[in-house]
Amino acid sequence: MEPFKNLTSKVVPLDIANIDTDQIIPKQFLKLLGKTGYGEYLFFNWRYDKQGKPLMDFVLNSPLFSGRQILLTRENFGIGSSREHAVWALKDYGFKSNPWGIFADIFYNNCSKNGVLVIKMDKNTIEDFFSSKNKRKL
Repeated sequence: MEPFKNLTSKVVPLDIANIDTDQIIPKQFLKLLGKTGYGEYLFFNWRYDKQGKPLMDFVLNSPLFSGRQILLTRENFGIGSSREHAVWALKDYGFKSNPWGIFADIFYNNCSKNGVLVIKMDKNTIEDFFSSKNKRKL
């Protein structure tokens, strides 16, 4: 694993609470060998319609957020099953950090051992990021 030194990036604001690992990487994409190749399937059911076309109203499909390396989420990110594939998908997509205050314990540990920095922040700070006046600055 490459050591984490520093990161300069704007955030991708994913304004959804209670995201489980099945939403992060759906089960039908767990067949890949190794820890790479999962990024294109990250949030697949939210990013694409039934024909596989990108849904432009989903934040990851917006050109405005392209290339950003910090995923800002609401509470309870990474709940559900302990699938490490969820962290592999985040990392393979290009995310290096995920700030929030409440994570599922197993997800938090999977991030740590796979080089994705988890930053614990208090709820008021996160709410401030998601407030309408600050959303334009993200």
